[in-house]
Amino acid sequence: MLEPALFFWSTQQHQRLIEYWENFILVIETLEGNQIHVIKPVIPKLNILFDSAVSDTEDIWLLNPSWLMCIYKRMFESENKTLSKEGIIHLLDMFCERSLPGSPVCLEFIIGPLMDAVSESAIFSRSTGQLSGACPLLAMKFETFLATFVSSLSEENKGDFLLKLLKRMTSRNWCAVPILFISKALGALPQCRAWGAEGLLLLREVLQCTMTTHQILFRGAAQCFLLQAALKLTDVEKVSFSDISIFLMYLKSEESLCKGSHLWNELCTWLCNNDKLFKKSIGIECAHDKKRSSLSMFTQSLAEDYLKVPPSKGDNELMPDWFESRLVATMILLAADVEILRHSKTDRATNELTEMKCFLIPLLETLSKLNTNAYMPTLKTDKSLQLLLKLLQLCSPSSVPNVSDWHLDFLWNFVMTAASNIMEFILRRISGELKTIVDIERCDLYLAILSEFAKLSLRLGWKRNPSVWSFAFSMMTASIKNLQHCNDKQYPDITDQVQKVVSMAVLALVCQIASSAYEHQLETFDFANVLCKFLVSAKLNNVLAKPTNNDERFVDETSSQGWGKIVARYLHDQWVCMHFVLKHLNNFSTLESVKSSVLACHFDTPTATLQLALDALSIIPSDQALPILNCMKQLVPTVTLSSESLCVESINVAWKMISSLCSTQLVFWPNLKAFVEFVFSNEVLSSAASSKDQVFAQIKKLIQEIIEMSYSKMGVFQVLVSFCCQLWTDQSKRSIKESALCYAKDYIEILIEACTFGTVFRRDQRLIQDIHIFIESLGKDCAANLAVKSINRDEHYVRTTAIGFLCLLDGSNSLHKEFLEDFIVRLLDKDELVSKTKTRYYGNSLQHRVKNRLWQTILILITKLHQNFVSGIIKRIFQAGFSNNQASVKYLIEWVIILVLHQHPELLHQFWNCFCNTEEKLKTSVCTFLSVLPHFDVVLENVSDKVPSLKHAIVTVLQWCFNHNFSVRLYALIALKKLWPMCKEYTQEFEALSPVIESSLLQLESLQGGGNARKNWLRIQEHFFFSTFHPIKDYSIETIFYTLPSLSELIEDEWIPCYKFSDCGSFHWNTLLPLTNSRIMISTQNQSDWLQQDIGVEINEMDSTTEWADIQKKIIPWKNSIPDLNLEIFQHRAAKLGKSSGSLIVVASLIDKPTNLGGLCRTCEIFGASALVVDGLHHVNDKQFQYLSVSAEQWLPLIEKKPSQLLGYLQLKKTQGYTIIGAEQTAKSLNLTEYNFPEKSLLLLGNEREGIPANLIQHLDVCVEIPQQGIIRSLNVHVSGAVLIWEYTRQHILKQTK
Repeated sequence: MLEPALFFWSTQQHQRLIEYWENFILVIETLEGNQIHVIKPVIPKLNILFDSAVSDTEDIWLLNPSWLMCIYKRMFESENKTLSKEGIIHLLDMFCERSLPGSPVCLEFIIGPLMDAVSESAIFSRSTGQLSGACPLLAMKFETFLATFVSSLSEENKGDFLLKLLKRMTSRNWCAVPILFISKALGALPQCRAWGAEGLLLLREVLQCTMTTHQILFRGAAQCFLLQAALKLTDVEKVSFSDISIFLMYLKSEESLCKGSHLWNELCTWLCNNDKLFKKSIGIECAHDKKRSSLSMFTQSLAEDYLKVPPSKGDNELMPDWFESRLVATMILLAADVEILRHSKTDRATNELTEMKCFLIPLLETLSKLNTNAYMPTLKTDKSLQLLLKLLQLCSPSSVPNVSDWHLDFLWNFVMTAASNIMEFILRRISGELKTIVDIERCDLYLAILSEFAKLSLRLGWKRNPSVWSFAFSMMTASIKNLQHCNDKQYPDITDQVQKVVSMAVLALVCQIASSAYEHQLETFDFANVLCKFLVSAKLNNVLAKPTNNDERFVDETSSQGWGKIVARYLHDQWVCMHFVLKHLNNFSTLESVKSSVLACHFDTPTATLQLALDALSIIPSDQALPILNCMKQLVPTVTLSSESLCVESINVAWKMISSLCSTQLVFWPNLKAFVEFVFSNEVLSSAASSKDQVFAQIKKLIQEIIEMSYSKMGVFQVLVSFCCQLWTDQSKRSIKESALCYAKDYIEILIEACTFGTVFRRDQRLIQDIHIFIESLGKDCAANLAVKSINRDEHYVRTTAIGFLCLLDGSNSLHKEFLEDFIVRLLDKDELVSKTKTRYYGNSLQHRVKNRLWQTILILITKLHQNFVSGIIKRIFQAGFSNNQASVKYLIEWVIILVLHQHPELLHQFWNCFCNTEEKLKTSVCTFLSVLPHFDVVLENVSDKVPSLKHAIVTVLQWCFNHNFSVRLYALIALKKLWPMCKEYTQEFEALSPVIESSLLQLESLQGGGNARKNWLRIQEHFFFSTFHPIKDYSIETIFYTLPSLSELIEDEWIPCYKFSDCGSFHWNTLLPLTNSRIMISTQNQSDWLQQDIGVEINEMDSTTEWADIQKKIIPWKNSIPDLNLEIFQHRAAKLGKSSGSLIVVASLIDKPTNLGGLCRTCEIFGASALVVDGLHHVNDKQFQYLSVSAEQWLPLIEKKPSQLLGYLQLKKTQGYTIIGAEQTAKSLNLTEYNFPEKSLLLLGNEREGIPANLIQHLDVCVEIPQQGIIRSLNVHVSGAVLIWEYTRQHILKQTK
């Protein structure tokens, strides 16, 4: 059906059309403002526009939907992302809540502008009220919308729409967040046959888009969702197994499609259910076997064809691409799992083994002949080993733990028959046959096979002789011989250099294998002794000289990889071997002479070896430096005292290298960990602390630099804090090592900063953090969580780790006591520093959060302190109560005071002194001290004679019940109400006060009416702190770090749930400070129940009407204020870009702030000034100027005059008949109310700070000042200008009216 014309008029629909266009123009005009608080009230008008545009009786559009789409497009393109988000959500709701007629315009709009709008990451930020880790509101709405819209389409149109959608997704480089949630929406669509091979091809292109982000978990999750979309929306009759297999290769097993996951099983079920429906591949249909599945026959054919290779091309055979081996391996494992689903339990085992044998027989035949068939093409050996490696890697149980994998057991047993041939072949090849640059990559393949064999032999056992360790030992000895032979040559050629690289790579791998053997305490060959013999004679940092021959082969082969990378790898492998020797030196069981020679070489003069490590760091690429850092971990502690300068240099060089790796995710973290382990080892820290010399100063400096880096790179400080806390803790005894605590006090700032650490995230950082948590919350439903090791570096773990460590401190231990007291004093010092830095601070500002974290830590430790020490710091705690604190900090300070007085009631006299300060000092803080008194029963719990203290409390409270400040009176009255029941237990002592207090409390309870007094009295009684909260029973980690912050308007970043404390290691939570709260009631409070502040109107009492009677609107200025005014002159002014019949020129060349200039520009345009003079036209491009001017510069002539040109400009205007008027307070200035502006007026405004210069005042005709009643000397220059411009305009409007 044709859509209505873009514009038409009908007398029958006269009223409906007028209403529609009036509302349309209103919305469009309001959108020009670009301010959400102005626009949001108008958005409900869109509902009325939809009502007018859609027929009430038929499923048709009465008015062309293009006009409505124009409004949404204007919102989408707004610079204000909040407005864009509001527009997107409104459009999605419209489609979901209303049954809108189909329209090509709407379909094109969804594919185009809507998809462009949702490509912005910022619009997926968490909405108000959403918890961290919740699915973003816009993502949920988009998912619902897409499902609703696709369901409304006819079957033939669904495919076309979804293909267009996929094409749109491939037309640009998407950010990780939008592509993730669009993929999720596609994966949640109802099942239908939407596309064939073309759709899978487009999905492959979309998958390539997801690979551009370094957020691995995001990539993996997007791949999972797109595979789910493929399973639901692919028409299986239009695709073949070949199409499916190629598509699956774009899903990485290490990121999404890991074996054993829910997604893998879902894929197997889909393949099994549709086995007979897939389009037959060429050649498979002819060989159809009714007893076997189509997938099995396809996979067998694939495996057979894979190993069919052309004759060998000689020694220069290139390595085959890994794509094909990964494809064949994946399909073999999928087909094997599908066979399990196809057969009943009785014959399942037989069938699955039969099928696996069919798939693997061609491979096994090839592997069995590797070492015996001298004529086997190199390409075939490479492809067979590639397939074997991929099968072993895909079957690896590391990704999905606790899942029995019969594939791996079967494959291992099957391969064992050819294992000896494979190992002998590899040994032969690395013993001298690898001669070209290409062979280095081939060597990597052989070593990867050996590594997998070693890992699996530890897990499953090696059932044949000789063992993998025997082969590894043989490869080590062969490689050492090769290296010794090549090193003897004075002019090595390219073959010799390649042999050296290969041999050193073999030694490095054997070291890794031998290390795992030592860890499993296996009886192995004497790897270490043999390697030691070689290292005694070998030179570290022995680099490869570039071959001197002119072999064209060398030039061709190194062009792709680069000789520099080969040299770096060779150097890297040397240090891997060195680290193995240094680490396992004490494990040597034989050849004491060799051991002594190694000791002499590397430990009697460790400075020489450390110097070699520094030399290596200066030449090796940063991403290859890890083994050198591991060696420095063994060497630096031995030279800390003997060679301080070298130790400092080592730390500096290593830290510079670490800093350079910041943007390289996969390399940075293991290198940072190794660096922290050698700099902050027990030996280095203790030695530096005892000497207090260069190394100590360098470590102190380094701590600050690590903290500084952590503010821009999440997770850095956590590496240091977790390592130190684990290092200083005896995990077996769950206690702190006293030996570590002796020097830990010299590095106490690590824990101080850790307890107060937590960045105020940028929006993009918070978004990444939230979506990480969301994906992880999906658990096993998202296979990426199984495939990808968690890399969400939550900053909360810095604090939880530090708090867990501090909770192990024992106040009865003298060493612990000293550490605790020093720690508390430093916390109080930091609190005073923060308070002095900013006496008033905003809620959720960095100062607020730091103070909150600081007092949380004090609250945790205060019960561990001795009385003498508490007596010394109590005044400082009270002094903190006098500060101007945010609500959450007030609660913590009050809680600390209650606990201190509960444990040490003898300090009560100092508490009473707090009420004796001057009224000026108590003005903002007395409520803090009054809030302690409702919990006086807890304070006096351990006091035998309570009467004197209760009398003092009553007298104190009564004084404040008559304070002129309403809030103070309110807190005093609630304290009185809570104290009086305690006093009534001692009738005789309080008999005289009883009538007065009883009648006062009765009068309070009987307050009538709905005024603020009664409302606030009821609210404070229901206040959590005064009703359900108990300072002792609720003293727990949960209350302090989660419940209290969540109820005191702290941003959710500050809420730390209990599980993050239990995850921080094996720290023991003692009964004095339980992890969770035993009382359920504490979690049932509303946020407003906790707030200690007076809120005049409750949020739920506000008008929640969605459509307002009146809204802000762009208007013609005088239309409503002067009804009889002829508007033609103003319409003419607008048409002439701002020129009015009045001739006011505003000169603002002396003003330099863009905000003031932007505001003046807007004022001048609104009130019809003929021109605005500024010092430079560049201001119009300033964002602050544009924000205030809201496009006024487009309708107002702007003139550029530098301050130095003003005198000449003013004189020129005088000759043209203008009166030069200065806005300035002078001895002769006139009152604005008494001055009549000439028509041709030039208004000169002064500089924000200095006003109008004296040399210009002399040339003014008159100075005008604005009358004022207050004390402050002057108005803002923009406001002053606006008042003067309006007065000029008002006078001339009145003249025209008369």
